[in-house]
Amino acid sequence: QVQLVESGGGLVQAGDSLRLSCAASGLTVRSYAMGWFRQAPGKEREFVASLTMVWSGSTTVYADSVKGRFTISRDNAKNTVYLEMNSLKPEDTAVYYCAANPTGGYTTRRRDYLYWGQGTQVTVSS
Repeated sequence: QVQLVESGGGLVQAGDSLRLSCAASGLTVRSYAMGWFRQAPGKEREFVASLTMVWSGSTTVYADSVKGRFTISRDNAKNTVYLEMNSLKPEDTAVYYCAANPTGGYTTRRRDYLYWGQGTQVTVSS
């Protein structure tokens, strides 16, 4: 049984940093492409960042809105994926979801991700 459990969300001020964690069980994160998505109230769930599997070169991809501020990474020993978020803005406020793509390759499409976590709330005040 696959489980992805996000943690690390919270209420912060603009300019602050947060690190989200996604602890996986039932799958090995190094063998999947791992992604982060977010959904703000009244909006569609959108792509944030992805990290391809090790054998695909561990390539990272970011949405333009977070490029240069967010970093996705993976700790294979802990079977955990992280999203380091710096210089947070009020528009980053959303529920953040971790997801796993079994094909392992580069993709920003929601439909390519088979497994999803329950999400963690990030709120950035101005």
